[in-house]
Amino acid sequence: MLRVPVIKNNLNKALKIFKKKFKSTKLIKEIRERQQYTKKSTKKRFLKDKAIHKQKYLNNNLEE
Repeated sequence: MLRVPVIKNNLNKALKIFKKKFKSTKLIKEIRERQQYTKKSTKKRFLKDKAIHKQKYLNNNLEE
């Protein structure tokens, strides 16, 4: 459970801190993944394709 202290009645800052902490837990990503089942092989292929794409991007930026 996330707890964020409210300092000097500054709710906007507390909300900003809460959002940042919540995003770092990656709970939303996990919930979205659980909505629909994907096979392990499909996940592996997706991650491999993503890594290849990222590597190509990084290599092209280094050459320029």
